[in-house]
Amino acid sequence: MATVRYLEIAEALRRAILSGQYPVGAQLPSESDLAARWSASRGTVRQAVATLAAEGLIGSRQGARRIVLRHERKHSFGELNSFAQWAEGVGHQAASRFLSRTRRPATAEEADRLALPPGTEILAVLRLRLLDGEPTMVERTAYADWVAAAVEAMPEDCRSVMDGLANDSGIVAHYGEHLIDALPAGSEDARLLEIRRGSPLLRQRHVSATRTGRPIEWSDDRYRAGSVTFSVNNSAVATPLERRAGDRS
Repeated sequence: MATVRYLEIAEALRRAILSGQYPVGAQLPSESDLAARWSASRGTVRQAVATLAAEGLIGSRQGARRIVLRHERKHSFGELNSFAQWAEGVGHQAASRFLSRTRRPATAEEADRLALPPGTEILAVLRLRLLDGEPTMVERTAYADWVAAAVEAMPEDCRSVMDGLANDSGIVAHYGEHLIDALPAGSEDARLLEIRRGSPLLRQRHVSATRTGRPIEWSDDRYRAGSVTFSVNNSAVATPLERRAGDRS
């Protein structure tokens, strides 16, 4: 129970920091105050605080009240980088793990997004993505039939499917469309992301296509709250969409 408790406290503090309750430069309450607030031991609070320090949200000095750091990192979707390229480009260590790879008939939506005849066999992939060792995103992707074999041949800990397709098969994504919304975590997402069922998730659905417009993948990516922030900068010329690591420097 102590392990679950420290994750709950870390999640509550993370939300407070990202919401601005504790602005950059502010001190968190002392360990004893936090322990009293959550009726927890100081050891449990220390684990929660260490989790936030590892994420870069707060300073990591021992023996002192922690200072909120909250540095933002940006990524422009105009550059169509893979998750791994984006993460590593802003100083994070990216990792991933295939959880399942299954051939099955495409759903109506998958067939439509991939421009395939209804019922065409696709490769359905479930993958867990991590930033700096922390579960960050659950990825459910339907790969078109013509790239399925190449994805099946990739190792379980493949860093980036899109990089692998480009390097090994010459299949390069040139275009992407992104749809963004939010939804509560279901049982599977909660288990994989180590959060409570019903916790908010930021979802990005996207289709990637070749230079000729041939769809490669249709993906449903669900991010743990606080791990990534999306923003839109408006101008009279363009409205580039940016992705940011969730203030985790």
